[in-house]
Amino acid sequence: MLRVILLAVLCIASAWGAVAVAAEVVSRTHRPRGEMIDIGDGRRLRLVCEGQASGRPVIWLESGAFSGAADWAAVQQKLAAQGLRSCAYDRAGMGYSDPGPAPRDGDVIVRDLEALMAASGEKGPFVLVGHSMAGLYVRQYALRNPDRVVGLVLVDAVTPEMIALPGAQRFVDRMSGIARLGAVAGSLGLTKPLYWWGDRIGLPAAGKAEKRRGFISGRQSRAAYAEVKSWRAAGEQASAAGALNPDWPIAVITAGPPSPQMDAWNAVRHAPGRAARDGMVENVDDASHTTVLGLTHGDRVVAGIDFVLRARGY
Repeated sequence: MLRVILLAVLCIASAWGAVAVAAEVVSRTHRPRGEMIDIGDGRRLRLVCEGQASGRPVIWLESGAFSGAADWAAVQQKLAAQGLRSCAYDRAGMGYSDPGPAPRDGDVIVRDLEALMAASGEKGPFVLVGHSMAGLYVRQYALRNPDRVVGLVLVDAVTPEMIALPGAQRFVDRMSGIARLGAVAGSLGLTKPLYWWGDRIGLPAAGKAEKRRGFISGRQSRAAYAEVKSWRAAGEQASAAGALNPDWPIAVITAGPPSPQMDAWNAVRHAPGRAARDGMVENVDDASHTTVLGLTHGDRVVAGIDFVLRARGY
């Protein structure tokens, strides 16, 4: 009996290893989009800009936790089809970007963003679009650089006020535990066989390949954990930066079917759009936190961007 168990374990381990090797090989066959930009301190960040330059503002896209520019591949495709130029990037340690110094809180991330924008040659002002936890980063950037901001689009985004809600600490602790587990599993190569399940957004081919590669990357999983550990600090930093300018047009897009729990969270998330003189608030009931960025539902994000541009006369 023991021999049968050992043989079964050996077979499973061999199959797991073979799939892991195949995933690693496949993940390295795709050439990444965009270019590496030197931000001036011996580090480079991967930047993906799509669409022709025009007289309208560039749309700057900031990803949520656990990923980077890959998350925006569908939205960028849709924006380019409408003649809009957009830029997305990998934060330090994520995707193809070089690692950055600790802690990975809002102050450090926003300084990297400022350096990247300056080095990119892309002219402002920008429409800032933030998904999930990136809602904190785009808010802090906007308040530090108000002359470079046309307006904001917050996509199922976190606000500093959400961090103070009852139950928020439990959520942060749970996500921190998941991120820590992911960092350990990724570093040991245990996530590699999960390569083909890495895209839960619904991305075009190029973005899907990048998303899957990042999903099995130990380096990216460690960088993501470093960011998650600094979420509360990032919330405090965004709050300390001040209140959003009510003259900025703001579109808020949330996702998921109505529920008592989500209604409480969305009341806080919708507040920036309701406080703006030109505000848009929409919930996409049949989208999820991830699929709201994909080929199926990404048009709603584009509509939010269009709202901000039209409110400013573009």
